[in-house]
Amino acid sequence: MSISYQEKEQIFHLQTKNTSYIIKILEGKYPVHIYWGKKIKTPDMENALVRRFVAFGPVTENAGLALDFICQEYPTGCGTDYRIPAISAVFDDGSRSVELHYKDYRIIKGKPRLAGLPSTYTERDEEADTLELILCDEVKNLKVILTYTAYANEDVITRNVRVENDSDKDIVLEKVMSASVDFEDSEYEFTELSGAWARERHIERNRLRSGVQSIESRRGASSHQLNPFFALSKPDATEDYGEVYAFNLVYSGNFTAGVEVDQLFKARAYIGINDYDFSWLLQPGENFQSPEAVMVYSAQGFGEMSRIYHRIYRKRLVRGKYRDEVRPILVNNWEGTYFDFNEEKLLEIAKEASELGIEMLVLDDGWFGKRNGDNCSLGDWFENREKLPHGLAGLSGQIHKLGLKFGLWFEPEMVSPDSELYRKHPDWCIHVPGRVRAECRNQLTLDLGRQEVCDYIVETISGVLKSADINYVKWDMNRHMSQLGSEGLAANRQKEMPHRYMLGFYDVLERITSAFPDVLFEGCSGGGGRFDPGMLYYMPQSWASDDTDAVERLYIQYGTSLVYPLSSMGAHVSAVPNHQVNRTTSLKMRGDVAMSGNFGYELDLTKFTDEEKAEVKKQVAEYKELRKFVPSGEFYRLKNPFEGNTAAWQVISEDGRNVFAAYFQILGKVNPGIMRMKFKALEPEAEYEVVGEDKIYSGEELMQIGLLVEFYGDYQSRTWRLKKL
Repeated sequence: MSISYQEKEQIFHLQTKNTSYIIKILEGKYPVHIYWGKKIKTPDMENALVRRFVAFGPVTENAGLALDFICQEYPTGCGTDYRIPAISAVFDDGSRSVELHYKDYRIIKGKPRLAGLPSTYTERDEEADTLELILCDEVKNLKVILTYTAYANEDVITRNVRVENDSDKDIVLEKVMSASVDFEDSEYEFTELSGAWARERHIERNRLRSGVQSIESRRGASSHQLNPFFALSKPDATEDYGEVYAFNLVYSGNFTAGVEVDQLFKARAYIGINDYDFSWLLQPGENFQSPEAVMVYSAQGFGEMSRIYHRIYRKRLVRGKYRDEVRPILVNNWEGTYFDFNEEKLLEIAKEASELGIEMLVLDDGWFGKRNGDNCSLGDWFENREKLPHGLAGLSGQIHKLGLKFGLWFEPEMVSPDSELYRKHPDWCIHVPGRVRAECRNQLTLDLGRQEVCDYIVETISGVLKSADINYVKWDMNRHMSQLGSEGLAANRQKEMPHRYMLGFYDVLERITSAFPDVLFEGCSGGGGRFDPGMLYYMPQSWASDDTDAVERLYIQYGTSLVYPLSSMGAHVSAVPNHQVNRTTSLKMRGDVAMSGNFGYELDLTKFTDEEKAEVKKQVAEYKELRKFVPSGEFYRLKNPFEGNTAAWQVISEDGRNVFAAYFQILGKVNPGIMRMKFKALEPEAEYEVVGEDKIYSGEELMQIGLLVEFYGDYQSRTWRLKKL
């Protein structure tokens, strides 16, 4: 079993493939954190558990115990702990003190699914064990169940929390973290993924300091600005060496995460739903379920941390047909035409795509209502017959006759004030009565916390998907929440709206994706504004960024790879000068960067020269070979663009027989010195053929000496494909 219990000492020992996580019930009351790291035998508790008395420190009835100095599993901040709590509540008498004591436990084979929320899963009970620690506040009859799942063959521990009201009074929850971990020291660096629209998931790394270091989103989505991920690493940790502790929240809405360093230089890490604009009225007999936190420990640096996340997300978070199937190469018309298209123009692009070997045409924004710009018609999901005289069914039929699949863009969560839907249901959007409704991109956000709104979205989107032969959906969300308010909630429940929105949103996704299992769904939020594990549970890939510039994508895709697998990233070749940064890069470099994701094009194919068409044919043929192993392979970062003028990475197939590698130079230099592509994780004694070059090298030589790289000029790229003989 992955979880054992020593009854006499009340010790729970969770074990994954290479790690241990140990909890002790102290004095029969307090779940305390003993250890998380490399796999070990259960240690001597007198040595492992620090119990200290500090002058002028608060104490319990036992003068030798002060919770402020104890490493806890789920702190309440009550009485003798002044650090950030994991939970807070208000009771009917106005009191706020939550005191949780251990009551019982349960060990379960496998992993129960979370009701109404996305989470990792098991396919067989043997893959994991689950521990439930049952804590109670006996004065207020509040029950808290801490749930831990330890995967047997991956170094992954997941955590979530369920809160139950066993009293006959209302309880208002003001904060419920999904995980809290206390470390004995603070000799760590804090790594996060930050950015902005078109500059998502850039890597930042800083030393911990006294006080609180945190990241969060208050935008109603996981956001472009910050991602629900952070890692604590020892200062000497690199890609291949050193200890890394990582946390990722399986949630697509407001989150908070961070670390508090206290007076004794201990560090408390936490992650969960943001308590900003959050509360939850828990009536007698009701329960509240937190999202899941996925925790990973690596003793081999950030590279192994990433590969653990990639494997668990590819195999035990993503679901459905496209979890294991190859994804089609597509062309999206958005940057090629924007709103200025008709059926004839789309078919011209489709014909070119068919001749070049591309497999799908995706029709983006502008096909519905009176949508000739971004100022109207969101919510009116019926065809614009002026642009599409034969409708979606006629267009998709003609595209399929060309041998292509057909995809369609939606933005179902939004409504335009200039729309039939808004005129009929002006109360359906998120708003505060009496306030001017602030628009962003000429649109408002529908209130998915209301059942009738969710039902409308499911009904209308399903109707469109049934009306034509549609193989792919790009699901967009182009504005974040503001002026939080819902006409569907009572005054004392208004702060429940952001989380109720997410529960409604997940219900909509579950209903639609289940009803259309053969459709490939891709998430999008102004590009990468909702790129998180919660989305991957319903949609196996997300549009990584609206920024398709090859240089900018080096940073975006490198940073994204810290947590998320290549199979989750939409990556396209777009026209130049690039529409986001006005930079001109070669078609080769744009293709080489995009091949490290779900490959496609975002331009007007009819404008290509014969020479460019020949290059595209070559890229398409190459990717059709690469997609057999790159999305499911083991990913290695080799050169960090955040630290220099170059970037490089490689992928090794699961069976070790195929390798893809890419090397990029951003700016040219005079007399740049010798550059070599040095591979990783090859078999030293094996021989590898460089495909297309008729050359064979040993794995040892490829790793220790490498292959010479020579560039001349700005924005250069080079790729290799190796086959083990």
